[in-house]
Amino acid sequence: MKHKNNIHYAWVILFLSFFGLLAAQGVRLSFGAFIQPFEKSFSLDRGTISLISTLSFVIYGISQPISGKIIDKFGVRKVMSFSAFFIGINIFLVHFATEAWQVFILYGILASIGFGGLSNVATTVIISDWFYEKRGLAFGIMEAGGGAGQMLIVPASLALINNSGWRNTVVYTGGFLVLIVFPILLKFLKNHPSEKGLKAIGQAENDIKIKNDEVVNETKVSFWEVAKYRQFWFLLFQFFICGITTTGLMDTHLIPLSHECGFSNEVTGAAVSLLAGFNILGILLSGILADKLDNRIMLGVLYAVRAMSLIILIHSHKPFMLLAFAVVFGLVDFATVAPTQLLATRYFKNYSIGLILGWVFLSHQIGSALGAYVPGLLYDVSGGYEISIYAAIVLCIFASIVCFFLPKPMKLKTV
Repeated sequence: MKHKNNIHYAWVILFLSFFGLLAAQGVRLSFGAFIQPFEKSFSLDRGTISLISTLSFVIYGISQPISGKIIDKFGVRKVMSFSAFFIGINIFLVHFATEAWQVFILYGILASIGFGGLSNVATTVIISDWFYEKRGLAFGIMEAGGGAGQMLIVPASLALINNSGWRNTVVYTGGFLVLIVFPILLKFLKNHPSEKGLKAIGQAENDIKIKNDEVVNETKVSFWEVAKYRQFWFLLFQFFICGITTTGLMDTHLIPLSHECGFSNEVTGAAVSLLAGFNILGILLSGILADKLDNRIMLGVLYAVRAMSLIILIHSHKPFMLLAFAVVFGLVDFATVAPTQLLATRYFKNYSIGLILGWVFLSHQIGSALGAYVPGLLYDVSGGYEISIYAAIVLCIFASIVCFFLPKPMKLKTV
């Protein structure tokens, strides 16, 4: 059954998920642009400033399993829309901060709770409800929202900080979330196809009752029921390393790392935009290929290529090498998400998607927290990022190996 104009409303849901991630995750990933301005405004060292990002990742990660449970109770629409409002208010209030502890509370804790509500967990749940077929493609397009936010909002934040100062920049981004994103999500998001008198894309008539039964059962599943399976821990481990090497290390420290290497704001902004643009391409290709390939092998290859890109970064003493790194790393940056999501939904299809993905993304954010803080600490000790990058290369190789030991879906194996 299709909506008027022959466009299934599932595609509207997909666009809204893309838009929500673009806004929220774009703002979250722009933190690196504020590191040096915060250092000057609050007279803090790199390690202490990195603690704000670390705290944010921890709170963001912890909030995701909780968000999964809240989604089961109140629905995705309310969680996503009011999370956008909550993020925006707290980002706006950073404008008035006069001490670093206020930024820790407003951004590191409060806004990060909102980031957890408007994240991959919420959008994966709603996409899973609206897409029975083409799910890998939908996951890829959805995840590209985060890449689009990185491509648009991070360079925009850099430009706004340079032209208007960081205090005005947080006013603009907070207002965008409160005045634009929040009302759009609240009005147009729908939790389930039944709210529009529709079936999910690819859902057969006789699947409706089965699906409803599964939803009832999903809310009763505990962590301990899934913790006995080996693939659950393998998924958490590889995604933990993903968090260290992407949002932790690169998304937090790439901008100051580029500046430390002597690259101008123009070159740095070009590298960030290029990375984000190829990130979107990689995400879309990943979503398409995830429906066709063995996701375990796909993940192993992605981590191997990520290690190679970091080797390029180590030798980035010229602008073209930094841009080459941005291209290669961008292709595999968020590309791990779609195959990880698909493996999780296939391994644990009879369990709560919100619960499972909440724990999977929690592992990612714990890794992100370490990847944000430890390089900042090592920078203060050694005066550079070389140790952190070499460590990330080793971890990516290790993650690549682990992925090949994941069991095939449908064959659950206990620890």
